Amino acid sequence: MSIRQRVWHGVLHLFNWRVNGTLPEPRRFVVVAAPHTSNWDFLLAMAAVRALGIRPSILAKQSLFRSPFGWVFRRLGLIPVDRSRPSGVVGQVAAAFAATESLVLVVTPEGTRSRTEGWRSGFYRIALAAGVPIVPVAVDGDRRELRIGGPMWLTGEVTADMDRLRRFFASAGGMRPDRRGPVRLTEEEGGV
Repeated sequence: MSIRQRVWHGVLHLFNWRVNGTLPEPRRFVVVAAPHTSNWDFLLAMAAVRALGIRPSILAKQSLFRSPFGWVFRRLGLIPVDRSRPSGVVGQVAAAFAATESLVLVVTPEGTRSRTEGWRSGFYRIALAAGVPIVPVAVDGDRRELRIGGPMWLTGEVTADMDRLRRFFASAGGMRPDRRGPVRLTEEEGGV
């Protein structure tokens, strides 16, 4: 274990959180971290991934990458996306996966810390387009645990794939369970 990993393990230990599970090899997948009910959920998931020796990436609006600080955001692992073309984001991220042998994209599918009636489908579309699995990470505030599931290859059968995710996330309430919404794609009725 590297010094950096030890530091991140120390951060988790300081807050009495633990990581249950490991991340797969090769390091090409989309982490779906949920439920996202507070700022702490995302920060804990990022700390867990770092404690496991992974340099995670997250999506960020392209305007952040202008001078003089664009290089800082790239160095932090942010991937610039043009949000004025939402349909193009999937292609942009799939191209980022194709351009490297190692990319771990961390996504909070609700897109907000507030309660929602469904998840956004971007993570699903990205994983299918890039040909990579998703790795679910459940934030369990009651147990103070981040549970890492095994890699899940999507079939394109939206309901069947989401049923597997529903089973995995069933017992995870996040930090604020009152803000937890259902595990379903907002487009699930009509497909992705």
